[in-house]
This record gives sequence, structure tokens and C-alpha cells, in this order.
Amino acid sequence: MQQSAVPELAHTQTRPIHWVATATAVAGVVALSSVVQPGSATAAQSATGTPAKSAPAAAAPPSTTGVDFPLQCGPVKAVVAKKVTGDLDGDGRPETVAVVHCDSAMGTPPDAVYVLTRSTDSDRPRVVATLVDPKDRLTVTDFSIHAGTVGATLLGYSSDAVPNCCPDLKTPAKWHWNGNAFVRTTPADAHSV
Repeated sequence: MQQSAVPELAHTQTRPIHWVATATAVAGVVALSSVVQPGSATAAQSATGTPAKSAPAAAAPPSTTGVDFPLQCGPVKAVVAKKVTGDLDGDGRPETVAVVHCDSAMGTPPDAVYVLTRSTDSDRPRVVATLVDPKDRLTVTDFSIHAGTVGATLLGYSSDAVPNCCPDLKTPAKWHWNGNAFVRTTPADAHSV
């Protein structure tokens, strides 16, 4: 066996300081790459000397944060359980539909469903329609927007004697904007759960 003419190098054995140095270098590269970003890509190139025009940014849907929902919760807060967004009235600006209930530690609180929009002169979201009123004692499941129509399954009660924990009716429902108001369509009969 032939011996190496070069003595063993100190850096051929890994020590913790080598791993710390490597981790620091990688973290520096990652941090630098998050600061330096390339320009946005476009599908077509602009002609020489003409500035590229970007498409208008889609309007952001209204947020549910800070909205004063018309829900009487007493000492507890209103909680947004679910929300979906979509253009319900065909104006090109999305609306937000929110399922809201009181943050109750006991039982199953009834849900309310509200439609939020932004007016053209204000960025603040506001409630413009109530699709499900909490006094109806309904729980909302299978909640979605498809082709401008809000869809949900409503769980309810056949009488006041049925406890809140155990709804015994299941009804599919849809709402669409007819130009003046949201119209609810429901099959003729509710199904027992």
C-alpha cells in the first residue's frame, strides 16, 4: 500500500463547527433569495419602446374580520365557522358568504348565513343579505358556491321537543341572485336524518 505524500487534512473529518458553518451559509443563501426576486412574468412580450400593460388585479373578496354580524350572542363572540367566496351577482367583484354562530361552550348553536360585499366607494365589508336566520335553529353543512349559486345542506328539527344536539331533518337548499334579492330554492320535502 502506498502512503499519501500529503498529510491528513484537518477538514476531512467533520466536527460540529463544520455543520454550524454549513447551516449558516445555507440560511444566508435562503434569506438572500427571499429578498431578491425576479420581475413578474408575462405571457406576451411588449413591443420595443412600449410599456407592458398588466391585466387589472382581481378584486379581493371581502374579509370577515371586523364585520359586525347581526347576531345576538350576549357575552360570547360570533365565530365564522365557514366561508366561501364567488361573484354572486355577476358584477365582476367577489362576495363572501359566511356561516356564523355564537361561540357557545355548551350544545350546538344555530348557524346564520350572511352575504358580505364591498361598496364601490368603501373598502369596508358589510352584510347585505341573510340567507339563514339563527332563529330558525338550523345547522349548515356541505357549504359551497358553484356558478354564482350558494349551496348548503340544512340540518333542522321537526319540533321544539327535539334536542339541539340531534337534528332530525336534512334539507338541501340553494340561493341565487335574481337581480333584486337572493331567492332560495329547496326541494319539496325534507328528509329525516
